[in-house]
Amino acid sequence: MRSGVGVIGAGPGVSALHLPTLARLADRFEVVHVSDGGSGGAAALAARSGAAHSVGAAELLADPRVETVAICSPPHLHAAQVRAAVAAGKRGVLCEKPLALTQDEAEAVIQECRAAGTALVVGTNHLFDPAWVSAKHHLVAHGGRVRTVSITVALPPNARYHDLVTEFAPAAESPTRRQPDWGDAEVAASVVRQLIVGLGVHDLPIVRDLAPRLEEVVYARPVAPIGFAVGFVAGGVLVQLNAVMLPGGADALWRMTIGTSLDELEVQFRPAFTHDGSAVVRVRDIEGRVIEYPRSAGDGYVAEWEALAATLDGAEVVEYDELLADARYAIDLADAAADAVREAMAS
Repeated sequence: MRSGVGVIGAGPGVSALHLPTLARLADRFEVVHVSDGGSGGAAALAARSGAAHSVGAAELLADPRVETVAICSPPHLHAAQVRAAVAAGKRGVLCEKPLALTQDEAEAVIQECRAAGTALVVGTNHLFDPAWVSAKHHLVAHGGRVRTVSITVALPPNARYHDLVTEFAPAAESPTRRQPDWGDAEVAASVVRQLIVGLGVHDLPIVRDLAPRLEEVVYARPVAPIGFAVGFVAGGVLVQLNAVMLPGGADALWRMTIGTSLDELEVQFRPAFTHDGSAVVRVRDIEGRVIEYPRSAGDGYVAEWEALAATLDGAEVVEYDELLADARYAIDLADAAADAVREAMAS
């Protein structure tokens, strides 16, 4: 039985990511309502599937056809909109990352979802990527102790990848933002925090799985034009996160490297907004031999919606404690990194 989906948000992520994904899962989901924050984008996106459209979330949440809500709005609205969807009696929610920006918000969201029995998935698509399933199986089966994790991200403008999506035209790009004043410690700390909870969060559930106990942020600094570099220790594992968003340049790079006592495992994730299969997993053993796991035709975007369908159908349970732990980990790291930026600039 198909579930009616209401999509809160009408930006590029909806047009180039969620709507094409839901079209691939048309036997299970049907987009029935799209809302925006006043941009006018919802009308054009809704017209493609014959859905209703509105401004704000209230009308969408009052729509009886909407059983499942996709929250694709700006991050500062996520927690309140998840809670509003729960209060409106919606059965399922897929919330784009981050789930929340503060510990109190995260706890309130999970508490209310748990009490209502709401099926909840957070859209950290790398965690759902079939390639990560293969990588995790390798790590468990071979038994090497994880010693290091390094994640390197370099992102060109998203429009480059919007052009690869043929089913839906993307919404207009946001105006170019001014360069932050990296000389202001509070501005630098705030931007680094925002980037960790908004961009770094893609991979932090995986990092928490490998290195579960955050111990110490060794360094944190902003990277021009927009980015961050953070090094920390968690569960005895050395972790480095490096990310930069570039105004031009080469294609996207999103690479995770995991060093163990037995080998080195590399996961090369696909560019955002594209639907051309899973990430690439390569393993180099201590003798220099390289093994590449076969790629899957599926991707993390489809898998996260399939996970929501499974919970709605009762085939899977929602791991509320894990979702809360993921949110806490990201927020704790972001807060500690922001403090480290302030301390470094004060010295």
